[in-house]
Amino acid sequence: MKPTIKKILIGLLAGGVVFCGSVMAVAATKPDTFRFERSTLIAAKPEQIQPLIADFKRWQSWSPFEKDPAMQRSFSGAASGKGAAYAWEGPQAGQGKMEILEARPEKVDIQLEFIEPMAATNLSEFTLTPEQNQTRLTWTMSGDNLFLGKVMSVFVSVDSIIGGDFEAGLAKLKQLAESKQAAGGK
Repeated sequence: MKPTIKKILIGLLAGGVVFCGSVMAVAATKPDTFRFERSTLIAAKPEQIQPLIADFKRWQSWSPFEKDPAMQRSFSGAASGKGAAYAWEGPQAGQGKMEILEARPEKVDIQLEFIEPMAATNLSEFTLTPEQNQTRLTWTMSGDNLFLGKVMSVFVSVDSIIGGDFEAGLAKLKQLAESKQAAGGK
């Protein structure tokens, strides 16, 4: 190998090591937990909105995560509310499952477990707060910020990505709940 090519390769290798080390150092400073949250106002009562969330079979009508046309779904446990469970698997969606831990008119808590492409367990919460003639629906997801998530956050805003999906889902929920409200809550 010519001395010039050898120096270039050593320089590239050294630069790569410094870059990776810098990324790892910045990632190590990221928080150990995360929390994403978005909300919207819906012209409907909490008891008209909550069933759209507490019944996993209704998620296909509004969830932004139901995009994979080849996704296989299975439901188990209670038909809706506490104990209802939903599992999915698909080439785009990966694999995971959810279970409703609590379902009250003002709140639905869901244990969310991602299996593939990356294992993680998170909590997803839907809080329904009456405000005059409307309901503020807040969708939150929180959990441990794994090292891969910390590295990703060095390059992209994961909050913007997930937040955008939450906003799309809330908009569909709003449209669905308000159309049911206009139709007399049916």
